[in-house]
Order: sequence, then C-alpha cells, then structure tokens
Amino acid sequence: MKTISHHSALIYVMVIVSASDGSMSGKELRAIGDLVKHLPVFRDFDQDRLLPVAQECAAILQEPDGVAAVIGLVKGSLPPHLCETAYALALEVALADSRVALEEVKVIEALRRSLGIDKLTAAAIERGARARYQVA
Repeated sequence: MKTISHHSALIYVMVIVSASDGSMSGKELRAIGDLVKHLPVFRDFDQDRLLPVAQECAAILQEPDGVAAVIGLVKGSLPPHLCETAYALALEVALADSRVALEEVKVIEALRRSLGIDKLTAAAIERGARARYQVA
C-alpha cells in the first residue's frame, strides 16, 4: 500500500471532511489553510505544498471507494501519537462553517474507528471543539 507523509495524512483528513457533504465551503478552506499555517505539527511543512496535497486527496476521492482509500492511507501513514490530532483537525474543519452535515458525521466516525480513538477520548476532543465554536 502507498504511504504518505504525516503532513499529507493530516491534510487528507481535513479535505475528506470538507468534501464529504459535496462541497468545500470557503470557511472550511480558510480553516484548513489557517490550521496548516499556525499549528506546531505543520511547523516543518512547506506551505506551498498545501494545494498540491489537497488536490492529490481530491483525485483519490474521485475513484470508487475513494473515502475508504483515503482513510486507509491516513491510517497507514500516521504515527499513533498524531491520531488524536487528526481527529481534532477533522472536527475543526467540520465546525468551521457552523453546520455539521450528516455526511461529515459519517466520515468523522469512520476516521475515529479507523484511527482507534476510543469513545471517551473522542467525546473529550468533540467537547473541546464545540467549546471553541460557541457563540454568545
């Protein structure tokens, strides 16, 4: 099986969540760009590679069973200590446009199971993400 860098795997996670509902909103795209630009996990990532990596993921998604293929690549490429980070990034992108579509929930749940994130840990990460997006 092909492997990708941990940076690509994290970007693939964000792209599949954003694309899962059939459209990638401007807010979601900005969130992906901001996360890649500011998070320490991307410190040594070449920012100019973001678009090509996202396009690679989008091309895989066009294939039959594309979502499963991307999740398989992510699972095979992420070191265990970055699985929770991947899950958190998925939630950040899903919440970026203030609505979470059923399709996004399904992809996020598939990621959770594939990455071996237990339900209690997932609930804690989800609660933290919801707290960041609360409005007064």
